[in-house]
Amino acid sequence: MPRAERTRGPDPDDARIFGPRHLDTLRAAVSELSWLLGRGYAEPSARKLVGDRHQLTARQRLAVAQCACGDDALASRRARRLTLPELAGRALRVDGFNCIITLEAALSGSPLFVGRDGAWRDLARVRGSYHPVAATERVVALTGEALAAAGCREVEWCFDRPVSNSGRLKRLLLDAAEAAGWPWTATLTDGTDRVVADAPDVVASGDSWILDRPVPWIDLPAAVLQASGSPVWCVAMSPG
Repeated sequence: MPRAERTRGPDPDDARIFGPRHLDTLRAAVSELSWLLGRGYAEPSARKLVGDRHQLTARQRLAVAQCACGDDALASRRARRLTLPELAGRALRVDGFNCIITLEAALSGSPLFVGRDGAWRDLARVRGSYHPVAATERVVALTGEALAAAGCREVEWCFDRPVSNSGRLKRLLLDAAEAAGWPWTATLTDGTDRVVADAPDVVASGDSWILDRPVPWIDLPAAVLQASGSPVWCVAMSPG
């Protein structure tokens, strides 16, 4: 895959709408949406109610939705979350686009949002087509180094088959793994969320639906970025 010149950099308005002046409002919105979700309110209507109440922009609404969860979900996720050293000797199944794109966004200077569950999430989206960016090869290298240092026994990357260029990204990862001696495999899947959630051991994802399945999980982007010491623009979306 040729080196790309694209980035997943921030939206021009991000510094303002996620700046200090708006943080109290955003955190209040996360708390309110979490309260509603924990009491069984339908997510679409709850998101609209909270977003309208605080007059949030579309990107602010997306960030709030990414970071909210009810109390039961929060307790369950916290109980099953693993750290990088806890991967030693274990098998990891990775939600490929979810983790790769979050890392690309972070290394491109976009904000990451720390939710109630502590997971780091981005606002980038793949809409049927994936394109590598300038940070992609560095993302792969940093991830491989972090997982190798942790002693992860095997890593299986899963990518959505219908997304164009998924096969090229798969080949990039496998070529890097072969060159470095990392124990990686990669597959193209239909219904990647379910495939990842059915992992026999540990999953790596920031997808809320996956994190609410009864499986141990790791926030791979956060772990990789912290292990590498890379500077990251993090926005804490929950009080405390």
